[in-house]
Amino acid sequence: MNHRAGAVREPVQRLGRLCVYCGSSDGGDTRYGAAASELGAGLAARGGELVYGGGRNGLMGRVADAVLAGGGRATGVIPVHLQHREVAHPGLSELVVVADMHQRKRVMAERADAFAVLPGGVGTLDETVEILSWRQLGLHQKPIFIVDIGGYWAPLAALFEHIVASRFAAPLVPDLIRFVPDIAAFFVAFEQPMATHPIG
Repeated sequence: MNHRAGAVREPVQRLGRLCVYCGSSDGGDTRYGAAASELGAGLAARGGELVYGGGRNGLMGRVADAVLAGGGRATGVIPVHLQHREVAHPGLSELVVVADMHQRKRVMAERADAFAVLPGGVGTLDETVEILSWRQLGLHQKPIFIVDIGGYWAPLAALFEHIVASRFAAPLVPDLIRFVPDIAAFFVAFEQPMATHPIG
């Protein structure tokens, strides 16, 4: 890229408010927790804001703790019936308590400028598939990234390929959702010029 005086640079995608879907436990691989902390620290360092499920345990807690430790803003959204079960994070910049899971997902999506998916369980998978479905239907055009730490989401990538090969969907990857291998690759991909992000 030409950096001489007066050169016009491509517009860069700003992090803004990043919605992170991830597990409320640490999982069975230490790389998952390390990735959550790295994502939170990187988000804070870049002036971004975390939007997530509001818990203090597992990967959810790790990413929030790292954002807060870096001086960033972390907003949690948690249903009232899970507020005590998931043990809501006590130190968040803002904790939004909603009526149910449906409202939780809607509020998180409305507050987000983009989505990043770390390893997690059935709840994380549910959130990911729903936000992908909403983009496929044209309900939003926000970037979605799956951070495939240690190949955790490889079976999901294979399922997406199978759905497309079976002609139940047009290409999903990378048109609507992108897979990246680690946190460093996520930040590189997301900070590329906006034109590189396809619109669903």
